[in-house]
This record gives sequence, structure tokens and C-alpha cells, in this order.
Amino acid sequence: MSNYLGIDTSNYTTSAALYSLEHSVRHSKRLLPVKEGQLGLRQSDAVFHHVQQLPEILEPLLGGPLKAIGVSTRPRSVEGSYMPCFTVGFGTAKVLSNAFGIPLHPCSHQENHIAAALYSADRLEFLQKDFLAFHVSGGTTEAVLVQPDKEHLIRTRLVASSLDLKGGQAVDRVGVMLGLPFPAGPQLEQLALKSNAQFRIRPVLRGCDCSLSGIENQCKSMLEKGHSKEDIARFCLMSLLMALDAMCGCLQQEYQGLPVLFAGGVMSNSIIRQALTEKYGAAFASPEFSADNAAGAAILASIKEGNR
Repeated sequence: MSNYLGIDTSNYTTSAALYSLEHSVRHSKRLLPVKEGQLGLRQSDAVFHHVQQLPEILEPLLGGPLKAIGVSTRPRSVEGSYMPCFTVGFGTAKVLSNAFGIPLHPCSHQENHIAAALYSADRLEFLQKDFLAFHVSGGTTEAVLVQPDKEHLIRTRLVASSLDLKGGQAVDRVGVMLGLPFPAGPQLEQLALKSNAQFRIRPVLRGCDCSLSGIENQCKSMLEKGHSKEDIARFCLMSLLMALDAMCGCLQQEYQGLPVLFAGGVMSNSIIRQALTEKYGAAFASPEFSADNAAGAAILASIKEGNR
């Protein structure tokens, strides 16, 4: 059996995954600990927790032979993209690569997310053509044009983004405002599903870029006026949905006929997923492949080794 190891040490999760040519994935991951009421971690704290957690995360996946390792080394594939937390995974991957005498294939965190989502949605054939990919998480709300690339498999070009707050930041800030633990996505969704409130929401766009900063302010105003937590949660998620819908509609006019993929932790939300799937026929990953994970790095390593 040919196994490929993936490692991803993001600002939220310590992740590893084992991908086999029988097209099965084993996940091993753990959220970074965040104190109650806080909205994330300093990079120094994230690095410390990855150093503590990664050996335990890797242990259940290292019992058999490996053919290659894939690892995310930076947030995006653009010049200057860097976060210290990714150095933990990269350094560990280099040690394992040298110790086992197997190839090491770096990728970006964004490429990892895209590949994991394509695998989960059974759309890996997208890697052979142009498509649009939305990456919506705590640190990123972007749409990129993805094109095939002989050396790196895929090449991404930014075509739209949030001009201020990111989708995951809006979700987490509103969630913590409502007393939910960080990260707040799953709990905020459960609250929103209990509400039937209807809202008239006008997303703020500049070209195909969006602005999300108003979501937090409006939710704070709703809380001060005594609106229920359920209605506030629904307003937050519906506002984010309307912004993504507007961005996608704008890009579909510019890049007519291209398929659309949604990746990133925020895209595990069932409300957003159902609406955008129905309207655009968009491809989505299952929740375990939407949230931070290392499956994409392992899959990309497999493909770079000649397996498709």
C-alpha cells in the first residue's frame, strides 16, 4: 500500500492526514487551545502549542511505509506570504523526509484547502482545468482563479476578496459576543438554525470585492436592542451568505462558464452551503474536509509523485 503523509500547522489547528492510493484518508488533528473569551492566539502561542501537539497528532499515522510527504509552508502562494506557525509543520516534515529518505512536497495552506475540498467533493478532475475557488476562513476571505500548472499542479490568482474583516472573523467575533466558545462556527450555526427571522440584507461590494465589517457592528446593535441570540446568529450568517453570493455572481459574469469550489472552515456551514449549491451548482467539501485539515497536502504530494 502506498501512503502519503500530509501536515498542516495553521493558526487554529494542528493537523496531519494519511492518504492511500485506495483513495482513503485518515485524519488526526486537534484545535489549538484558546482561553475563554479570547479571539484567537498570538503567533508565539500558536507555535508553542503546535510544538506540543504535533508529535501526538503524528503518532497514530506513522506505523507503516510512506512514499512522500506534503506540507503547507505558508498561507498563500504569493510573495511575502508568511506565518510563523507553519514553520513547525515544515520543520517536522523536513526531518521525517530526511529520516525516511522520501520526497517532500511543499504547498500553501490555501492550496491544501482547495485540494482537500476537491477530493471530498469528488472533483479532483478540476485540477486539469480552470475554475474559481473561494477560500473562506478565519484568516482569509478570497476568491482565486485556479489554473493548471506543470510544476506546482495549480496556480492561483486573486480575483476578489474581503476588503476588511474576514468571514471567519465575523463569525467568531459575533459568536464570542453571544457567549460562545472560540472558534464559534458550529455553535453559531446551531443557534441560527433555531431562528426563522427574515432580514433585508444589502451586501457591500466594490467591484467583486466585499466588505464584512458592518456585520459585527449590526449584530452588536441587535444585541443591545434585545434581539434573541438565535436571530442575531441567523443575521450574521445570512449577511455573510449574501456577501459571498454577490461576489460569486459578480465573478460569474466575468468568468462565465467556470465551475466554482468553496473551501475553508466557514464553508462547512450548512445554511451557506445549501444556498450556494442550489444557485450556482457549486462544489463543497464535507465538514471534516472544509475545516483545517492536512488531507490536501497529502493528496497533492501523491499527485506530484505521478498518481492521479
